Amino acid sequence: MDEFDVIVIGAGASGLMCAIEAGKRKRKVLVLDHANKACKKVLMSGGGRCNFTNLDVGADNYISHNPHFCKSALSRFTQWDFIAMVQAYEIPYHEREHGQLFCDISAKEIRDMLSVECRKAKVRIQLETSVRHIERLDAGFRLKTDEGDYGCASLVIATGGLSIPKMGATAFGYKVAEQFGITVRPPVAGLVPFTLHEKDKQRFAPLSGIAVDCIASTGNASFRENLLFTHRGLSGPAMLQLSSYWRPGDVLHIDLLLERDVESMLADLQRQGARQQVKTVLSHELPKRMVAAILDEDLLEQPVSSLSAKQCRDIAQALHDWRIRPNGTEGYRTAEVTVGGVDTNALSSKTMECNDVKGLYFIGEVVDVTGWLGGYNFQWAWASGWCAGQYV
Repeated sequence: MDEFDVIVIGAGASGLMCAIEAGKRKRKVLVLDHANKACKKVLMSGGGRCNFTNLDVGADNYISHNPHFCKSALSRFTQWDFIAMVQAYEIPYHEREHGQLFCDISAKEIRDMLSVECRKAKVRIQLETSVRHIERLDAGFRLKTDEGDYGCASLVIATGGLSIPKMGATAFGYKVAEQFGITVRPPVAGLVPFTLHEKDKQRFAPLSGIAVDCIASTGNASFRENLLFTHRGLSGPAMLQLSSYWRPGDVLHIDLLLERDVESMLADLQRQGARQQVKTVLSHELPKRMVAAILDEDLLEQPVSSLSAKQCRDIAQALHDWRIRPNGTEGYRTAEVTVGGVDTNALSSKTMECNDVKGLYFIGEVVDVTGWLGGYNFQWAWASGWCAGQYV
């Protein structure tokens, strides 16, 4: 049995960051992954440009049953620390809206940076290796794999969640947690488009491809971003953000006209004696097809001058508080992240080690910490991996 100080299962963002930091401490480190490439999610993220972090990172940008858990890691390895790494490797990058940082050229540059750091730290990365069984020993763990047996003092689970199964996502990390009696918060797909009930789908499918700026809300969560209609439902950044908070049966509240008070606008036109039809007036504010899909045809055909005060209020409410109840989401097939995971109450926020299983660590997406769209999930991966790397 080959012996190591540290074995990391998962050659993604958090796993490699942990391995690098452990290697810097002269720990003998092995990274195992069943995939044929390291950093698959890094490579595909951001349209191949990798939204690797955000300029403004705080605990409020994360979802967890313990909202305070992420604070320690995020404060000890910040976005500025990762940006310093990127700059040291002279990787060109740019800022987009909301402080999101992307590579100018390719996500491969982030992957290559991590690979070089692993080599410098003498980390061994072994791909296309599946772990069949984990056994706890008196002083560490034994792993049975399809490439042989390995032993270690510290075992790190960095296998991610269930999102994008075609890239190899599995429930492996959750099964390891359950094997050792650690609670797993029920996982659900996050940062994922919504699907609609059949009647609504037929009504709004003709709007596929239309995007509008909006404020979208559900429960206590609210985001100002673009809404994109698709042939199956609703997507765009606003919907992806809300999906991490949405639960089946919840209604979405969407303000489609942010720069206008529709009721006041209609009242002003009535005072001016405007003769235009409602659809003509509103077509200056929103795409005609969208207005036609949301409002009743009889109302659209009326002259503005003939509208009652109640009708004006109804039009304003329909556009400022458009309400729709999704049928569901597209699920893990297209989800960017998994909400839920290994219960943070079972882990140390300082070290990421299990409170009751010495030497076992969980980091990254497998943990019940989920970031917003915009580089936050990668920052959690870097930070949680870095923290565990100081202690494994």
